Amino acid sequence: MAILTFREALGQAMDEEMARDPDVFLMGEEVAQYDGAYKVSKGLLQKYGPKRVIDSPISEAGFAGLGIGAAMVGLKPIIEMMTWNFGIQALDQIINHAAKMHYMSGGQFTVPIVFRGPNGAAHMLGSQHSQNLDPILTHIPGLKVISVATPADGKGLLKAAIRDPNPVIFLESEMIYGMKGEVPDDPDFILPIGVGERKRTGSDVTIITWGKILHTAMEACAVLAKEGIEVDLIDPRTLVPLDEALLFESVRKTHRVVIVEENWPFSSVGSHISDRIQSECFDDMDAPVARVCQEPVPVPYAEHLEERALPSVARIVEAVKRVCYRS
Repeated sequence: MAILTFREALGQAMDEEMARDPDVFLMGEEVAQYDGAYKVSKGLLQKYGPKRVIDSPISEAGFAGLGIGAAMVGLKPIIEMMTWNFGIQALDQIINHAAKMHYMSGGQFTVPIVFRGPNGAAHMLGSQHSQNLDPILTHIPGLKVISVATPADGKGLLKAAIRDPNPVIFLESEMIYGMKGEVPDDPDFILPIGVGERKRTGSDVTIITWGKILHTAMEACAVLAKEGIEVDLIDPRTLVPLDEALLFESVRKTHRVVIVEENWPFSSVGSHISDRIQSECFDDMDAPVARVCQEPVPVPYAEHLEERALPSVARIVEAVKRVCYRS
């Protein structure tokens, strides 16, 4: 085991996969000479050269399309979006080509490509740079979608994404790049796509969350534990495909569930999870599903307003007490 930051774990995953497979290459804005906007690709240009670590023009649609074409002829691109807010410019390529090519070609083409980069709000970046694209990307058949919150999960699932023969969306966050955690040294360490993890064991209520908001939920769990409420904290890690078996197992144990997400509430990932739980676990529930979401407004720039718009420890604690019928 090694103690790595989240950015170091992602960089190590790309390094190991590029060493293992010469068809893997990295492309995006500032990934090469600048070592990446967030230093995730630090040292890769020096190690693998400019043919495999490629600085792109500021044109997400252009280099996303180039990557899709490269994947169709046998290469394995990793396309870094400086932020998924900029990735909106590439949605035509991702949705209409990467996601659909295997189906529309009758299986003649596969598209083994990873689109990765930070997603959601960071800190005081304004509405146009603070959007969470989970609901848009998970809505598209043909895309696998991963959202991770710890260094070990980041490394294990990024390696799995790079090896997957399908297009994979890999969602990160600027706010956790510096977080540290234990990461296996084994270059063959891989986590399976579609398998969630129980981050904390409890029997009173289930909290389901993913991405950087997991850390906010963990703080809430500590507060609730002091009040005698033990949380079963579930991180799906992969949003598509979703580990429904783990979710249902936890809900059937605790009989209460709170879904916490950094998404607007209408038509969100949490909406789908709530629907699946009420459909499959209705008779096991002792309270309605509660949801803690981002407020349905553009994320404000002002720090105090941004904090109020996003899920907080206080809002999570209140929701848990509500489903537990505790004042």
